[in-house]
Amino acid sequence: MAILEICAGSVESAIAARDGGAQRIELCAALEVGGVTPSAGLIAQARKVKELVLNVIIRPRAGDFLYDEHEVACMEEDIHTCKLLGIDGVVIGALTAEGDIDTANCKRLIDAADGMSVTFHRAFDMCRAPQKALEELISLGCDRVLTSGQAPTAEAGIALLKELVEQADGRITIMPGCGVNSGNAAKILSETGACEIHASARKNVGSGMLFRHSGVSMGNPDSDEYARKETDVNEVRAIVNSIK
Repeated sequence: MAILEICAGSVESAIAARDGGAQRIELCAALEVGGVTPSAGLIAQARKVKELVLNVIIRPRAGDFLYDEHEVACMEEDIHTCKLLGIDGVVIGALTAEGDIDTANCKRLIDAADGMSVTFHRAFDMCRAPQKALEELISLGCDRVLTSGQAPTAEAGIALLKELVEQADGRITIMPGCGVNSGNAAKILSETGACEIHASARKNVGSGMLFRHSGVSMGNPDSDEYARKETDVNEVRAIVNSIK
């Protein structure tokens, strides 16, 4: 069976991913902006979830993937923290202003990982020459690439994903992600030849707050402060069953 990775933003979601049958999670904070590095406390608590491979995204902020020296140094420190906490792998990505892989800074991050698994995240979908970028990531020693095939969803990117799987030829893992669900996961795997797939499998969860102060927002004025998204164990289970 293909490996299913779930993008999780809490310990609750990590447990749901495991109980649904996923083999691995990508732990992130701020999933609404594509994920940034979670706190050391969350990483340490997620590490306590047994029988689950734990990768952690290393991304200092939302926005583009062009990083200055301070941001790269911050990412190195976060990777060192992950190493100390016994994390299985890290998820990185950095680009140059011209849209190429920032090989110099990526090498710094891979060196900091010091033997941990390294995934290159969907910064790959923002690069200008995916075939060239893939060869650079192989040369750097990355283990896998998370990508939608440079399309709005992985299903829409099947054509390029298939090309990338063929180009990789076992030298690196191509992991389709973005818009993956129980209705299309099997199709994406079958038509691309990929052996791993990435999904969020989230559902809305209501707040347990009894007192509610409406009209006040902690961020986006249109956001609902009394709802959040968590991994849905039933959707994880449905994806697993669809790809067996």
